[in-house]
Amino acid sequence: MKKNIIGIVILLAALAVVGVLVSKSTAVPQPQAAAASMITATEPTYDFGNISMKKGNVSREFLVKNTSTSPVMIEKLYTSCMCTNAQLRIGEKEYGPYGMPGHAAVPKVGTELLPGQEATVTAIFDPAAHGPSGIGPVSRVVFLEDAAGGTLQLQFSANVTP
Repeated sequence: MKKNIIGIVILLAALAVVGVLVSKSTAVPQPQAAAASMITATEPTYDFGNISMKKGNVSREFLVKNTSTSPVMIEKLYTSCMCTNAQLRIGEKEYGPYGMPGHAAVPKVGTELLPGQEATVTAIFDPAAHGPSGIGPVSRVVFLEDAAGGTLQLQFSANVTP
């Protein structure tokens, strides 16, 4: 009887260890908050309201500015979905369009925004990109990353109708 109790205790201890190891290996990593960028937007969100698939693409310009006292190197510009493209304009120079990583090439932008300088990020949304399954509320993000690891998120939403 004593051997059975010891065997049961050892079995339960082994099962507990296996349970701990399995729970650690299947834990879902939590996203970390993006570092703040020295580039800011006057209005980082926009709501298109109701938009029709039939009427084609819609776009929104976001005004961004380097609020630091040093130049900020813009490394990347990309979107959260393949239905959205983004372009960057600094003065007369335009960069892009840039899309979603994995669905389109996302080359480095590699340009500086001087202290106090403003630029425009244009988000272009194709409401028909997802077909009939894309009807209803949507929310998309355009990401502007700087060389220091800071990320500015520009978000828009819409209610897509047929």
